[in-house]
Amino acid sequence: MDYLAALTPPLVMAVAFTALIVVMIKSQGGANKAKEDGVVDAALSRAEAGRSESGS
Repeated sequence: MDYLAALTPPLVMAVAFTALIVVMIKSQGGANKAKEDGVVDAALSRAEAGRSESGS
């Protein structure tokens, strides 16, 4: 029975990790993809503008 107790935590973590990856892949895209991309693009352009102003 010790082997079962030793294998349970890694198996639980493997199942949880697999479920996390599946959820991440399924949540990509969809109806909000354009809105999310726009938010990221705006944040990146703001960061680059701030960097270029402080660098000059």
